[in-house]
Amino acid sequence: MSAQPDVESSSASDAHEGGFRPTFDVSTERGGPNYGKFVGQVREFMDRVRAALPSAELTDELLADLKSMNAKLVDFETDEWTSPSGTRIDLPARGNITLPPYDIVDAGPDGVDATITFTRFNLGGNGAAHGGFVALLFDDLGGMAAALNIEGICRTAYLKIDYRSLTPLNSELAVRCWVDRVEGRKVYVRGTLHEGDRLCAEMDALFIKLKPGQP
Repeated sequence: MSAQPDVESSSASDAHEGGFRPTFDVSTERGGPNYGKFVGQVREFMDRVRAALPSAELTDELLADLKSMNAKLVDFETDEWTSPSGTRIDLPARGNITLPPYDIVDAGPDGVDATITFTRFNLGGNGAAHGGFVALLFDDLGGMAAALNIEGICRTAYLKIDYRSLTPLNSELAVRCWVDRVEGRKVYVRGTLHEGDRLCAEMDALFIKLKPGQP
């Protein structure tokens, strides 16, 4: 059974006033059975672009290929609620290529546990992951922990990261985020990122519960 958070289905008549939707139709079929492999290939391409020193000829060839692929996707653009990228809860990071591809181990009101392996695309320098990707990871999983705890939708008010040691590439890391306390609409969240017993980074964040229809 997937450890991803449950999301209830809603009817097409549900009111939506521009804010986050507390419920939306969930489908693990959007994009087809190979959508996960497709996202994986996109991620591998980003890794290879980050690592490559292409010849001028290869750059021109790949540029033509990318223009052709982009043209194919234009007619299939849709809104954020029906795009499989970000809503495929069966895939790492919900199939969202914007996010580092974490895998949920356990998720519930007591917190979120996940694993993540940063790759070449996430390189900051000298073999370590860029701090911005670490913050992005914490922001997404911290928001998930807040939402599961209060059973509502939140936005980030602040996100403080303490980088305790280098975060390596190509090594499975353990992430945990949990709610420290709730004060009205304020949800205070903590988080840690470890390689084995070594602490790589800590998070201290504040998320605000949104009012109905609030963007």
